[in-house]
Amino acid sequence: MISLTEAYVDSLAINSSAMKNGRDLVKKNSFPKLGKTSDETLIFGECKGSGKEPYHCSVDFVKPEEPVFRCSCPSRQFPCKHILGLMYAYALGNAFEITDIPDDIVEKREKAEKREEKREEKKKEPVGEAAAKRKKTNQSTLLKKIASQLEGIELLEKLIQQLTNSGLGSLDKKTVKTFEDQSKQLGNYYIPGLQTAFRGLLFELNASNEASSSEQKESLYTSIVESLGVLHTLVKKSREYLTARMDNPESSIDSETTLEEWIGHAWQLIELREHGRVHPSTELVQLSFLSYTDQARSEFVDEGYWLSLLNGRIDVTRTYRPFRAAKHIREEDSWYQVVQTEELFMYPGELNARVRWEASTQREMAADDFAAIRNAAHKSFPEAVKLVKNQIKNPLSDKFPVLLLFYTEIGQIDDTLVIVDAQGKQIQLANIAFPDHDTTSLIPYLNKQYVKDQAILVKFGHMMDKNQLQAQPLSIVSSNEIIRLLY
Repeated sequence: MISLTEAYVDSLAINSSAMKNGRDLVKKNSFPKLGKTSDETLIFGECKGSGKEPYHCSVDFVKPEEPVFRCSCPSRQFPCKHILGLMYAYALGNAFEITDIPDDIVEKREKAEKREEKREEKKKEPVGEAAAKRKKTNQSTLLKKIASQLEGIELLEKLIQQLTNSGLGSLDKKTVKTFEDQSKQLGNYYIPGLQTAFRGLLFELNASNEASSSEQKESLYTSIVESLGVLHTLVKKSREYLTARMDNPESSIDSETTLEEWIGHAWQLIELREHGRVHPSTELVQLSFLSYTDQARSEFVDEGYWLSLLNGRIDVTRTYRPFRAAKHIREEDSWYQVVQTEELFMYPGELNARVRWEASTQREMAADDFAAIRNAAHKSFPEAVKLVKNQIKNPLSDKFPVLLLFYTEIGQIDDTLVIVDAQGKQIQLANIAFPDHDTTSLIPYLNKQYVKDQAILVKFGHMMDKNQLQAQPLSIVSSNEIIRLLY
């Protein structure tokens, strides 16, 4: 038996407009026929549409954690307003007639069961055997792709040289626009990640041209020089790696570093499984969440930082919503329950690897969960800083790693807020990672009980002008709640 609430249905809608349209269908009595099975694992109905024939929609809860939505309408929204309306009708207590499962859904359930059986069989397949199957990839095709990638890297190197030879300080909007047009050619060489990195540099150059103060220009110039260094390293390492694969096409793809992702490889779950990057039965708690715009990728990004209750690792989920298709893709939201995954897939990464799962269940947080989170926090600031420095010294590493720290108090030195560990070591707080989201100024408004002996999730960053590490506060974890400063 299913239990639907209005809040749950709200969470499934891709935006507020979809919520309103779904509710309006119920208010207008647009469902002349509503049905459900005796075990209430399936609800279905007919909804009046713009045509003569009604739309047939259903929600199948045969796997409660993975409901299946079906509708005969042409809408590209998922779930569409008719499915949302059907669920709102159920949640609001409308009458559903108990009846047999429609024949078409019986057939679809059978097909789904067969697909699930095949997936389970693949999971049981030995890693070596699975890897052997993937090696059957046409070598001629692979070599042609690598040759094209190397050609694209040569083009990227020429663009970088032209850019630097032109003089960074003399690049106006018109010149940058010319480079933007030229960078589109990189899309023909299977290196979308490198293309995005170059576009990111061009966005920084445009921002520098638009900066109003010398201080802003200086800060952006420092970032531009750093981005050039990253691109130089990318060109060098990508060429070396792809040349080695060209010489030995039987060699395995790099699954230990982020280089493949920098080049533009989109990891498939089957690949992660083959390389042993999957962990069974994991429990996760989301400590922070933010949606932001990535202009270089032309995408919206939904980013969440999660702590594993099993090993204390903090990893990240990222969902990308391309600008052109954003209205058809549901935006991710914050999670406040413990998420229990059957399998946790981990992408190559360092302190905060990207993770993903296919199926999960949720449970409410308990006192033991808060205790586990706090116990996972780093007690020694020097040791935490050492971890951060070891990562950011690598040009291709994430320059804004996230850690959970335990502080004995929050203090203030002049106009600067600091957190202090048990040995009296300090870390400055500043809006360095998300300068457009001021979280540091919220700290003084905390209740006094949170000023001492709490865990704090921070995102580190290196202030180039001061040659100093600073941290931006994201969340505070007490013994019974998570206070999110960023959302």
